[in-house]
Amino acid sequence: MTKSRRDRLREATMLEIGQTARRILVEEGPEAVTLRAIAREMGMTAPALYRYFDSHRELLRHLVGDVFNELTEYLHRDLKRLPKGDMSGKFLVASRSFRRWSLDHRREYALLFGAPLPGLGHQEQIDFAEECAQRFGLTFLTLFLELWNMFPFPVTPEDEMIPELREQLRRYRDEALGVDLPLGVIQAFLQCWVRLQGAVSLEVFGHLEFALSDAEPMFELMLAELTPKLGLDYRPPGQSA
Repeated sequence: MTKSRRDRLREATMLEIGQTARRILVEEGPEAVTLRAIAREMGMTAPALYRYFDSHRELLRHLVGDVFNELTEYLHRDLKRLPKGDMSGKFLVASRSFRRWSLDHRREYALLFGAPLPGLGHQEQIDFAEECAQRFGLTFLTLFLELWNMFPFPVTPEDEMIPELREQLRRYRDEALGVDLPLGVIQAFLQCWVRLQGAVSLEVFGHLEFALSDAEPMFELMLAELTPKLGLDYRPPGQSA
């Protein structure tokens, strides 16, 4: 159906609100993204924004979703350049692309992965932001599933896991993921994510500058250590795309 002029104007205004919020985020940081600041930039009154978003929290959650979608599309564009069965290339490209986007978008990264603003932490209720976050997470989970189905790699047997960790992994697998996989695969997936996101966060927030002026070699060393554990081949930058 053809959208009415009113609907088109509403969508255009919501898009402008999102773009304005993003600009303030990049220039001044997450705490500066207030309704009053956005309204001032747009030549509106703060109460007028409530015609488009019910609350400041809803507006920020929408911004979070938009940024997650941008990051996900960025990863997918790079992954599409690789042959379907090139799992080593996909793992390396996804990891490097995540790091590259994060370093190029430090404020946005902080909004998604830094200390959450009040009301923006993980929540059980599924809204736009949570849907977009899950879609981003599925990018890496899908790679893991594809790898496991094509080339199963050695994983920790359940009876050798730390009991407290084993039960948490079982809940995560059964209740959150809903996949039929050995717990060792779930553990390996989370171990890889902890190392990947941990390395990126340390670099994005400047916590490696005490020792490293260029953290890329350390990041590559981390990838070189992870890949053989997953049955993959490490390739230096420029050879995985």
